[in-house]
Amino acid sequence: QVHLVESGGRLVQAGDSLKLSCVLSGGTFSSYTMGWFRQAPGKERELVAAINWSGDDTRYSESVKGRFTISRDSAKSTLYLQMNSLNAEDTAVYYCAAEVSPYITDRYDYWGRGTQVTVSS
Repeated sequence: QVHLVESGGRLVQAGDSLKLSCVLSGGTFSSYTMGWFRQAPGKERELVAAINWSGDDTRYSESVKGRFTISRDSAKSTLYLQMNSLNAEDTAVYYCAAEVSPYITDRYDYWGRGTQVTVSS
């Protein structure tokens, strides 16, 4: 059984940086394409960033492109999301997800429980 556990979310000020982590257990990390999603109150869940199994293909939503960076460390079975220049619109619960595919296909099989990021203006 694959488990995903996110961490790193907290209250920050506008303009601050924050790094989220997601640890995968119960599976071979390098077998999965990984993604970060977020859901703000009253809004639908949206894909923030995705990275394929080898790390050589990444995708970002337009709202975070140039500010957020997704990365992965297979030795630690950990996915990261570096978030810079945060603003109030980035406030959301951030979820980590994994899909059993070497490519980004947006069909995720496993989900974490989320970590709250709140940006105060």
